[in-house]
Amino acid sequence: MSVFNSTSFDSHELVAFKNDPRSGLRAIVAIHNTALGPALGGCRMFPYASPELAVEDVLRLSRGMSYKSALAGLPLGGGKAVIIGDPATMKSRSLLLAMGEFIEGLNGQYITAEDSGTSVADLKIIGERTAYVSGIMDGSQFGGDPSPYTAQGVFYGIKAAMAFRHNEDSLQGVRVAVQGAGSVGRYLSKLLIAAGAEVFIADLNAANLSLAQTMGAIPVPVADVLGLDVDVLAPCAMGAVIDEQTVGLINAGIVAGAANNQLAMPIQGEQLRQRGILYAPDFVINAGGIIDVYYQRAEGSSNSSAAHVERIGDTLQEIFARAEKTGVATAQIAEQLAEEIFLPPVKTAAA
Repeated sequence: MSVFNSTSFDSHELVAFKNDPRSGLRAIVAIHNTALGPALGGCRMFPYASPELAVEDVLRLSRGMSYKSALAGLPLGGGKAVIIGDPATMKSRSLLLAMGEFIEGLNGQYITAEDSGTSVADLKIIGERTAYVSGIMDGSQFGGDPSPYTAQGVFYGIKAAMAFRHNEDSLQGVRVAVQGAGSVGRYLSKLLIAAGAEVFIADLNAANLSLAQTMGAIPVPVADVLGLDVDVLAPCAMGAVIDEQTVGLINAGIVAGAANNQLAMPIQGEQLRQRGILYAPDFVINAGGIIDVYYQRAEGSSNSSAAHVERIGDTLQEIFARAEKTGVATAQIAEQLAEEIFLPPVKTAAA
């Protein structure tokens, strides 16, 4: 498979591969765009069924980071790293050190951070071999973990969507279905419950589901969560959850969650609009984590992160308003706004 022929290739600046037989590391780093600054994005570890699927994922995720950082107002480009392997059985100190050497060899073009399948502790090991790591600052509010800030951004986004749709940002009595009880999904559930919402949550991981239940979330089967009759659906697991089959199952009036690349194809954004469902573009609403990672690297305070994350709601309000005025899907409007920031203007021929 040629990277250039991939349907997810979008003028990426660099796609680098690493194979280290000694540690078992097989990894890919994709850099999409560095017009605004060095590419920053998480390091994901996942047991991809094939190398081709790993390539597709890293291309899609890195592209999304360009749009995310642009609309978050950060001087960063878009990049992502994936490690092919099961984090529960294949992760080792030698593998993480090899990953650090891989990143160091890119000479600062890419800065890595925590993602699905990796932790702050893992990033600290990677950081023994490279300076291009962020999200590991011990003195930060959550010990370097950006997940709570991602959840806070989604929380503000849900309030913004409720205010736009119902002219009321109170979450008292609002029914929210959360797909995914990982660190972001659980923290989001905690915030929602504290605000008076009724939270239904689904996850394949029984331990994560049990932790969410102790916070007051109501567990539901994974097969049922997308079609629950709720006010808000919050996808907080893996991407491409809204596809040509599932888009018609959604009964929520608002889709606003933390997962990356929630739409399998752009057409699903238009299908949601046609069904009257307000969609909060994922690369806008889930930017809280990258905002915090930026401030950790820039040695900013947690207060700076929190204030910046709160502005996610304002950005979404602008997107919702433009989409309503133009009749264009919110995801398309968000991409247009981001491209105005990080893509150079097209030069026209002189008359």
